[in-house]
Parts: sequence; structure tokens; C-alpha cells
Amino acid sequence: MGLMDFVKKQFIDVIEWVEDTDGVLAWRYPFQDREIQNGASLTVRESQVAMFVNEGKVADVFGPGRYTLTTQTLPILTNLKNWDKAFASPFKSDVYFFSTRQQIDQRWGTSQPVTIRDKDFGAVRLRAFGNYAYRVADPKLFHTEISGTRDTYTVNDLDGQLRALMLQTISEAVAASGIPFLDLAANQTKFAQALQDTGTPAFAKYGIKLENVTLQNVSLPDELQKILDQKIGMGMVGQDMGKFMQYQTAQAIPQMASGAGGSGVAGDAMGLGAGVALGQVLAQNLQQGLQAAPAAAAAAPVAVSADDVVATLEKLADLKTKGILTQEEFDAKKAELLKKLV
Repeated sequence: MGLMDFVKKQFIDVIEWVEDTDGVLAWRYPFQDREIQNGASLTVRESQVAMFVNEGKVADVFGPGRYTLTTQTLPILTNLKNWDKAFASPFKSDVYFFSTRQQIDQRWGTSQPVTIRDKDFGAVRLRAFGNYAYRVADPKLFHTEISGTRDTYTVNDLDGQLRALMLQTISEAVAASGIPFLDLAANQTKFAQALQDTGTPAFAKYGIKLENVTLQNVSLPDELQKILDQKIGMGMVGQDMGKFMQYQTAQAIPQMASGAGGSGVAGDAMGLGAGVALGQVLAQNLQQGLQAAPAAAAAAPVAVSADDVVATLEKLADLKTKGILTQEEFDAKKAELLKKLV
């Protein structure tokens, strides 16, 4: 390089990055036709990290603070360039700044239902969505694995990859949480923590720390949602099977009124049958109310027909098969009904 070229070359004496745009994860300081002056000042603000790269090799990394660049503050870079102790000449090196603050309100969600395995129902399809937050935790690893030599690397550039990492951990998170599938919607905080725990190692491979995961909604398949509604209804009326039958009858009334059983003669017949069944239930309830006081005084067992017991047991068995009743609840009700055969 000639004397005039050396004179014309600009020397940099202040190196800093003011984040004037949201969503920037990595930014390369512009050094075109310029070199860093010996004794230049490097300012790294809170929530930033600066990294020097020389001839493709990561050298020194600086956290928040103000530094005067000398052989004492650039030990690795000094060794790579093999400078003498005087370090009197300007030098050329790439400097990258990284934002280490949290990138919040990042969205994740299942564009299509995800099939997972549940211990009670086998393979089921799940929809879910929520938010997550992350930060660059290892700038050197992030640079070598993700951002590279690009002038700017943003949140949008990384969004698709991180969404995919979140989705691929759902099945593992469900298994790790130990939450029954029907109870996922009622345990969103625990499920979100399981998502964070299973997703953290995948994010760490890119130098990123998964800071927080929130779950806003879990959608169950329609058939399982119906079972969940029945289970909730059972919990509302307690374990009294008489009350549960009343609850189911009340749920069926709107369907009868709208002719859900069918149309024409067949629909009328089904509606008539349902009405007769409803009338029988109401009559039984009235009779039980009238006989409550004498029955309580006598404390005598009430005899029922074998057909009624068998019919009731069949209904109970169906509820047990659907998961609404446990085996213990079924056995208790079965023993109670058999005692009434006197």
C-alpha cells in the first residue's frame, strides 16, 4: 500500500452499536476500507455482547462495558495476529454485536393436529398454541451455527426454525408431564413447563436459551371433548348415580325438543319413547320423594326387579368403558345394586 493510500484510509477510534431496530439478533460493524486504530474505544451496552473474528476464527468476546483496545484487552486476537508487544499499527478485524435481551411474544402453534400417544386413549390428535420467549445465550455458538457472516440476522430469519423446534417437542412434553390427555386443558401451566423443559436442550444447540413458554389453548378432539363434558357433569352432581341419570336426562331434553332423534314417523316414535322414559324418571323421582320419610324411619332395604338391576349395570359398564367411571366406582355401585335384590 502506498503512502497516499495509507493517508486516505480511515481509522476507527469508536466502536459501538445503538439498536435502532427491533428484532435484530446479530449485526456486523461496517469496516469497509477502514481499520481499527490502536487504542480505539469499544462500548458494549447492557443486553449486548461484542465479538471479534479474525480470518474466519472467533477471537475475543466482550460483555457490557467500555474497553480501550490494546494487546492487554485483545489477548487472543493479539496471539492470532502474532503482533509484537508494541502493537503500534492499526488492525483489521470483523466485529459482530449480538443482542442478548429477551425476544418476547414469539408465537407457536399447530397448523395441523399433532398425533400423540395417550395411556388411556391410545393415539389422539391435539391442537395447541401459545407464546414463548428466548435470548441469545452463547454468541460464539450462535455465530458459528446460525448467523454466520451476514451483515444482519433478525428474529424473523429464525422464526420458522424455532417454531418447528417447539412443535416437535409436544409429544415428548405430554409424556413427560404425566398429565392424562383429558386433563391437559385444565393443567395448562404444568403442560407449558413441560414444553419448556423438553424444548430447552434443542434451543441450546444453537446458542439460544428458551426463557419462557406459555400455553393459551389446547383443543381436544370432539369425541373426547364429549367424554370430558360428561365427566365434568358427573363431578357436578357427585357420585350419586340417580342424580347422574337425571343429569343425562336433562341434557337430552333440548335434543328431544329439536327432533334430534330423527324425522317423520321414526323420529316421532323415538321422541315418544324418550318422553315416556323421561316421564318414568320424573314419576320415580316423585315417588321417591313421597316415600323418603317412611323409608328413612324404617331403614329397610328397597327391593328392585332383576331386570332393572341388569339394565342399570349395563349402563354403568358403558360409563366405565368410556372412562367416566373408575373400576372402583363401578364395583361399589354394582355391590350396592346387588344388595337391593331382596
